[in-house]
Amino acid sequence: MSNTAASESGSLPPLRTTRLPSDEETPPFPNPAPELYPFKPRIATRRGLRMSYLDEGHGETVVMLHGNPTWSFYYRNLVLSLRDSYRCVVPDHIGCGLSDKPAVYDYDYSLKSRIDDLEWLLDERGSTKDLTLVLHDWGGMIGMGFAARHPERVKRIVASNTGAFPLPPDKKLPRSLWLGRNTRLGAWLITRRNAFCKYAAKWCVTRKPIPADVRAAYLAPYDTPAHRVAVLKFVQTIPLKPTDPGYDIVSDTAMSLAKFRDTPTLLLWGMKDFVFDRHFLDEWMRRFPEATVLRFPDCGHYILEDACEEVVGAVREFLAAHPLARTPNPV
Repeated sequence: MSNTAASESGSLPPLRTTRLPSDEETPPFPNPAPELYPFKPRIATRRGLRMSYLDEGHGETVVMLHGNPTWSFYYRNLVLSLRDSYRCVVPDHIGCGLSDKPAVYDYDYSLKSRIDDLEWLLDERGSTKDLTLVLHDWGGMIGMGFAARHPERVKRIVASNTGAFPLPPDKKLPRSLWLGRNTRLGAWLITRRNAFCKYAAKWCVTRKPIPADVRAAYLAPYDTPAHRVAVLKFVQTIPLKPTDPGYDIVSDTAMSLAKFRDTPTLLLWGMKDFVFDRHFLDEWMRRFPEATVLRFPDCGHYILEDACEEVVGAVREFLAAHPLARTPNPV
């Protein structure tokens, strides 16, 4: 049973204007860690599905996009650091975090839908120019897919352990992802045993063990099989070949990256990531030869957990070194 407000009829309900949360309108799921995540999320409802997102601070807009199986919680410390000088917009993708978690018949969980959701949210919130994208994991493909549609809007890019192009030629899909993507056993392990979320919280942090309360916050939104649909679909919809759904978007996005060669770009890489490893970093560097690159040899996929202070400091320095000349978006 999904916790959606989607219509059961064949037609899609109309869009509803974003509103600030009130006692009557709160995120579909409660904040599982208010001390660690001290924010009051807002709600945007598109076609009957409620998206939870943060809109914190004022100034130049910084859009932070999470991947799988995380949620906006991943960016909590970066938001706390930047919101005194920047406007931080951080959505939970549909099916993730505090957003609605619809069944597959209420939402198609495609890459196109993810980009459509982001495009709609930013338009709805008036964030239509002078954007900085902060990208991690699937957030890279979603964010740069959006950028390919609107290259004039994107002025700075911060990418960490992510992709925006097909799997590099020398990189093989890790066996654990292959299992989840292609087998019933993998799907059962992800949905019924919560294996993907649990092992990500263990394997993706390599410098030091993740604290118990932080681990619990990552896992909280994915507490039942019905709430792990997005986790599974992100794995099952990894586009690897031209006949896979979404591969055309990946290919088109990769071709569009040349438009951003002169865009100030910061690459922050945990070198112990077994998925988005050196092959992905090398490809980013090939496509963005002028990018600033910071490698963290002892860090894994969750670089904002492994090296929080260094990463947050590097992002602040990067933004300050590349100020925008235009007037920031109004709130």
